[in-house]
Amino acid sequence: MSALDLAIAAGVALVAGAINSVAGGGSLILFPTLVALGLGTVAANVTNSIAQWPGYLGGVLGFRSEYAGQRGRLLRFGLAALLGGVTGSVLLLTTPSEAFDVVVPVLVLLASLLLAVQPLLTRRLKQTEDGGPRRDPGWLYAALFLATVYGGYFGGALGVILVGVLGVGLHRLKLANALKSALSAVTATVTVVVFGLFGPVAWQVVAVAAPASLLGGFLGARIATRIPVRPLRVFIVVFGVAVSLYLFTRI
Repeated sequence: MSALDLAIAAGVALVAGAINSVAGGGSLILFPTLVALGLGTVAANVTNSIAQWPGYLGGVLGFRSEYAGQRGRLLRFGLAALLGGVTGSVLLLTTPSEAFDVVVPVLVLLASLLLAVQPLLTRRLKQTEDGGPRRDPGWLYAALFLATVYGGYFGGALGVILVGVLGVGLHRLKLANALKSALSAVTATVTVVVFGLFGPVAWQVVAVAAPASLLGGFLGARIATRIPVRPLRVFIVVFGVAVSLYLFTRI
């Protein structure tokens, strides 16, 4: 990539990191940018995953007070996320790239639509929240495994899926949101290891995009309360749908 391409990747990663802090969906901005800059879809996906990894760690630090008394649950859920992330990452690297080219427009469209309905999902979960202690249902582990398989394979809007699954299973939206960050970080760390060792990573892009994503996440968290989320969400959803339609034309 040229210096200009790397500068564009860094600038978009900065914006994506901020978007993740404010509304979520930064992957839907950075992934198509990397494709437009000349990376193949699989290379763009694995590079995007590694570049945004620091932002997930920042989210965990931001919710650290919510993890008090959750050590056992974090370990159990974290194991499900570890297994799911490994499975999804290996699936991506061992299936033909042509298969990913076919499925990625569907995944981008799904992620965009999930982001669109996130406010409705959040309101529904708040209505059913009781805050009382309860035993974790068995189906929740299977659902978390499947969600993180998706996260390891593609990852767009994984946080929305995790909040929905955890919110339904735990009936505690605030805790679900905090656990979402921890499980996203586990899944992202798995992809960093697997993709870093075996994937077609564009490391020069990671070198500029990862710190930019981290900075963007920090700045986004600082200004999140001052930015109207709805217009930003609408923009991301419309952009994601447009990208998916474009990718459909390339199949």
